[in-house]
Amino acid sequence: MAIFRSALSRSLPELDNGPQGQPILVQKKEPGENWTNNVAGSSPTTKVHKRRWIIVMLFCLYSMSNAYQWIHLNIIANIITKYYNASLPEDRFQRETTVDWLSMIYMLAYIPLIFPSTFLLNKKGLRVCAIAGAFLNALGAWLKVACISPDRFPVLMFAQTVCAIAQIFILGLPAKIAAVWFGPNEVSTATSLGVFGNQVGVAIGFLVPPILVPNSDSLGEIGDDLSIMFYGGAGYMTLLLILVIIIFKERPPHPPSKAQMLALQNVHEEHYGKSLVNLFKNVGFDILTITYGVNTGCYYAISTLLNPIILDYFPGHEESAGQIGLTIVIAGVGGSILAGIWLDKTRTYKATTFGIYFLSMAGLVAFTFTLDVGHLWVVFVCAGALGFFMTGYLPVGFEFAAEITYPESEGTSSGLLNASAQFFGIILTIGCRAMINRVGTFGSNLLISGVLLLGTICTGFIAADYKRQEAGKEILEQMDNALEIEISEKDSEKSRMTKPTSHDIQI
Repeated sequence: MAIFRSALSRSLPELDNGPQGQPILVQKKEPGENWTNNVAGSSPTTKVHKRRWIIVMLFCLYSMSNAYQWIHLNIIANIITKYYNASLPEDRFQRETTVDWLSMIYMLAYIPLIFPSTFLLNKKGLRVCAIAGAFLNALGAWLKVACISPDRFPVLMFAQTVCAIAQIFILGLPAKIAAVWFGPNEVSTATSLGVFGNQVGVAIGFLVPPILVPNSDSLGEIGDDLSIMFYGGAGYMTLLLILVIIIFKERPPHPPSKAQMLALQNVHEEHYGKSLVNLFKNVGFDILTITYGVNTGCYYAISTLLNPIILDYFPGHEESAGQIGLTIVIAGVGGSILAGIWLDKTRTYKATTFGIYFLSMAGLVAFTFTLDVGHLWVVFVCAGALGFFMTGYLPVGFEFAAEITYPESEGTSSGLLNASAQFFGIILTIGCRAMINRVGTFGSNLLISGVLLLGTICTGFIAADYKRQEAGKEILEQMDNALEIEISEKDSEKSRMTKPTSHDIQI
């Protein structure tokens, strides 16, 4: 151990320059935290703590609740339109688009707020952002309780806007939590688990509302059912806020990997503006930002408009629409987890990204051409295949971005990816709504399929520049070289001490 400590101290100056000298996650040292002391002191300890699973599971629950609030109104869009008709525009397209904005407000709020929120994440850390998001999430849920009246759609939209602001403290956190709390062979899996919580929330948002709020000719009954749904959500999200305040910690007592431990010896404050410039200068990341936005934007559009898409072919099947949405998400959860495990094992980021992108397009084409078959089970099967690949793409995109943009912050890169997704989500949702009203659902689905084809082609032009992997290899090589030098010095010293002197030879 003494030899290793000496070798480590020799290797640190060599790590001061270049990408390998930067931490996977750069943050200011908090009072009372001793990661740097552990590096410079006598016990350079790395350790993965069991608490990391509690942190990531709590984040999953927190993310789940916000994702639920994103889609739980649009999956019963026809019922929401009926109940709040008195406070909606008279024109059909405007009325339906206004209800669509209950989903799209999430996308719109994210785009301008991602930059200050990412700055806050980099400067104040995980705990501050987690508490802020949980508070806004609970506040929005309680505001919805005050919306139970047909003339209060503007209040409902305001409440949904508060929830939308909360999501900016959520979507960029999975990669950050994984980097701070998990070892190098768990990073992709942990990121996938972070995305997993969001997807489960969407699944519940698809499944539960059609059950709690069935279609009815009585506005009073619909109002009572909405009240039950809103009160239940508010209570649950208040509990989560309390748990986040009590349990969620900024970082573990020890760094989870040698790369983090060595890099913190050279820790410095990150210049957020410079980081943004570096990301925009990275051509591969620029292309990935567009293609990720297209793929995820298509997913947002399908999720927002799933109610009218299914009811167009299967009138009166509101619950089936929710169950099809559930199928898309549950299959996607499996895809996300398997994609994360696959990346941890193979590290083939570009090939995996391209393959999943192509299969997402194929799944949507199959979904499009089987809707009019007339058999719901066929639609369920195709929807599951679509969800497996389209949702499975989410963590892959995050990790691919982290690889090609290292040493820039994962929070910054993932924030830009999500901003692109929101932008394309708004455009595609509005475009598909117009196509549904003027051309039909089939034309709308063909539009999304064509967009995914273009995204697949563009993905092929992204260079497989795995900077994070190379940095990790360089760090380990430097440590090995330093250790070999130290061992060699010890052997030379031992040899000199045991070599007979001229006096010994004379005797």
